[in-house]
Formats: sequence, C-alpha cells, structure tokens
Amino acid sequence: MAYPANGNPSKSIYNSRFCSCPYSSFLNRLPMKVFRGLPNAASRAPCALTIGNFDGVHGGHQALLARVRAAATERGVEAAVMTFEPHPREFFAQMAGDPSKAPTRIANLRDKLQSLSNNGVDRTIVEHFNARFAAMPPQQFIEKVLVEGLHVKWLMVGEDFCFGARRAGNVATLLAASSQYGFEVQTLPAIMEGGVRISSSAVRTALAAGDFPRAELLLGRPYAISGHVIHGKKLGRSLGFPTLNLLIRHKRPALSGIFVVRVHGLGGPDAAPLAGVASLGLRPTVDDSGRVLLETHVFDYRGDCYGKLVRIEFLQKLRDEEKYADLPSLAAAIDNDAERARAWFRHTSGAGNARGATDRI
Repeated sequence: MAYPANGNPSKSIYNSRFCSCPYSSFLNRLPMKVFRGLPNAASRAPCALTIGNFDGVHGGHQALLARVRAAATERGVEAAVMTFEPHPREFFAQMAGDPSKAPTRIANLRDKLQSLSNNGVDRTIVEHFNARFAAMPPQQFIEKVLVEGLHVKWLMVGEDFCFGARRAGNVATLLAASSQYGFEVQTLPAIMEGGVRISSSAVRTALAAGDFPRAELLLGRPYAISGHVIHGKKLGRSLGFPTLNLLIRHKRPALSGIFVVRVHGLGGPDAAPLAGVASLGLRPTVDDSGRVLLETHVFDYRGDCYGKLVRIEFLQKLRDEEKYADLPSLAAAIDNDAERARAWFRHTSGAGNARGATDRI
C-alpha cells in the first residue's frame, strides 16, 4: 500500500510504520508554498496532486503523501495537496443550522500545513469551501480546477473519493476525463492498523476518550497542538497558577478537559520539553463567551513567553472540564490537578524527558 522504500527508512522524514522514502529526496527542498485558493497564472506549475481534508495527517494520509511525493519526483513535477477550510462537513452543518453535526477538529491549520510540509509536499492549496465551490459540477471542477488551475499531471485519491455538486463525481469520472486532459489517476486502498482502517474518525475517537497511545499509533507521532502564546486575563496568575494561553480558533476541538502535558519551544531549539498541566475547553467557571482556549501551567518556569511559538504535547487525561461555584473552589481543583500531574511525571518512566518548569508567564 505504501510506496516501496528506496533508501534507509531510519533516515526518512516520514514515519516508517506507514511509508518511507529516501531522505535524499528531500534535501535542499524549498519551503512549502501555500496558496489561499488557486494559484495565479504566474504561479501555476505541473504537479502530482492529492485532494482531501487531511485532518490530523495520520498514517493513512502519510502513505498517500509518500506516493504523491514519489510520483512527483519520478515525473519531475511538484508534489501538491488541495485541502479545504472550513471542513466541507462543517460548512454543510452550518448551512443546516446544526453545527454539532460537524466533525471535531484534530489539528489547526498551522499544524496541518506543518505536517504536510514534513511529508514532502511542495505546495498546498487551501481552498475556501463555500456555497459556490460546493455547487461546482464535477466537469467544471476537472476543467477549471484540476486542469487549468493546478496543471495536474498525476492524481491520487482514495477509492471512495467523491467530488462536485451533490458528490456526483467519483473515481470513474476522473478516469474518464484523464485521457482527454492528459493526466494519470491512481487510487490508494485504505491503510489498516490492527484490522481497523486508519482514519481521522478513528483518531477523533481516541482523542475524545483520552487514549493518547492509540492516537499516537494512528498518527505516527504524539498528539500535540501548536500556536503563539497570547495575553489572557491573568486570572491564573492571581490564583497562583499562571498559564500560557493558545487560542483555539475552531469551536469544536477533538478533545477537551484537563491534561498532563509537555511544553516544547520555551527554550532553545535543543532544550528539553517542560512539564505542565493544561486545560482545553470553554472555561465555564469564568467565561461564557464560547471562546475555546488551551491554558497551560508550566511547572517551575519563570520567563516571558508572550508571542512565542510553542507546542503542547498531550500525555494523559486527568478529568473533564467542570464548572465551579466560586474562584476558591476553582483554585483548589487546579492545585489538585497540578499535584496529580507532578505525580504522573514522578511515576512515569518518561518523566526524565520533561523537566519542571511556574511564575511570570
């Protein structure tokens, strides 16, 4: 299923459980180009393309991207991905007036783009999924998007891929058009793990259950969220637990609650991650705005981190979010969470991989 290895998998930037490609294929690559919508005429270039939401960029996605990268290298063209913002199911849920029908989000756009770049993609087209795009007939999508807009020479999609208004286009539609427009079409079967298809839905289920080992198995890497640290209301500091805050722009993250975490990015590039405890959710005791925040209390850390790009790695779920009657009750709960998180680090063999880090954040 994955493209056969031509080099030493241990030197691959891919997760070798799902795919491997020669490391030399990615040396001296230029930074990935990101386009909001189709590139203008001057920026268009022949490409090997795949299309999808790529939420989480899990092991199945990685196997697909390895095939795209290999096809692009073989043909001397760029490896390209078309993805969508918002998620099409999110758009249709909003149109139906029931946002709860939208899938939860595994990754923010920043993390998705970073994962695509890590997997050898040269250019990513982030297409705004709206009513106009949703109403586009399959033939118009092929002509205006694939052929004229992206100069596709090779295309790989999943076996159940559908596109166009009312999902009227499918793999057979693409195959019928390929000879007319001069591009190849290939499909990739589902990638399995323990007899179960690797999918974004499976990752969401693992994250919602706080099953981080399972999520890591499906993703091929520990689950984490990155972002720039923003200013908050300094409430945590007043309670004795200062936090670094990341704004979660999508309203329905794949997980919520209180977690044991590691924080990457507060030191230099080679600095060890720092231990902490984090809250991801709506903060019902102190905020009724509906804004989702990731707040992390870093143990024994003193420093200014506003504006820094950090990555929060999730290790263990402690509990769900709760609404407390008053701030003293909230502070007591945070104190208990912090002690449980410290105990987790003390009693876990990986504790040495994260050192303590509390004050002026």
